[in-house]
Amino acid sequence: MANRVARFAAMGLFATLLTACAGMNLFGPPKLKEAPIVPAAALYQGALDDMDRQYYQTAIKKLEQLDRQHPRDALTEKSKLMQVYAHYRIGKFNEAILAADRYMALYPNGKDVPYVLWLKGTSYYGQIKDITRDQQLSRDAIDTYTLLISNYPNSEYAKDAKEKLLVAYDQLAGKEMSVGRYYLGNGEYTAAINRFREVVEKWQTSTHIEEALYRLTEGYLLLGLTNEAMSAAAVLGHNYPSSDWYKRAFELLGKQGLAPQLNSGSWLAAHKS
Repeated sequence: MANRVARFAAMGLFATLLTACAGMNLFGPPKLKEAPIVPAAALYQGALDDMDRQYYQTAIKKLEQLDRQHPRDALTEKSKLMQVYAHYRIGKFNEAILAADRYMALYPNGKDVPYVLWLKGTSYYGQIKDITRDQQLSRDAIDTYTLLISNYPNSEYAKDAKEKLLVAYDQLAGKEMSVGRYYLGNGEYTAAINRFREVVEKWQTSTHIEEALYRLTEGYLLLGLTNEAMSAAAVLGHNYPSSDWYKRAFELLGKQGLAPQLNSGSWLAAHKS
């Protein structure tokens, strides 16, 4: 009898525990408690007010809430645009890039696409490091700015993109020069020439072009390719007659009884401006 009473008591206790645990949802994923439904206009205006006070993180949360609660509202497009901007303003560049891609995937013909492309390109641009680092960010910035300029040449953002492109080009040229100088110093003259040639052929607006032509003069001389060395110096002298790099190239050739002279059959002939 006592054992039966004990069993009934234990079963009652277990049932009580199951009832209590049911409310805790122990047998499934935790239920996320969504914020109360707030009108889209109120969320959007609240986000704008937060950004005016520079509370960008809070603004982003309101915009994300708007997207969840009102996915078909007309304000959703503006919400996604402002998420790109808010992430960009607080330096969360990778998040800004992802938000830009989401916007353009949903609204490829949106009127704000030029601005979103500018924000995306500038998010890459803002992460560009010195020339000793990998330059993929520079390439990504160039690709994005080029897309902006090609598709929206009359956009107010195209002019700024062109200016930033020059800096991004300079980064890539600087990287090539750094590697080329390393090869030159280690006696790998052909590899060095290939790097300097890359700068001359691809990055003609960079600040490194004069040195690249001088280094080509130097590298070709070291390989005994005197015609190419004289051609590199001739192009350098024609395009940048007052350059210190030209003076150095002229002196370098002079030590071997040579002088700058463009060989019409050289690849360098195409780069005489």
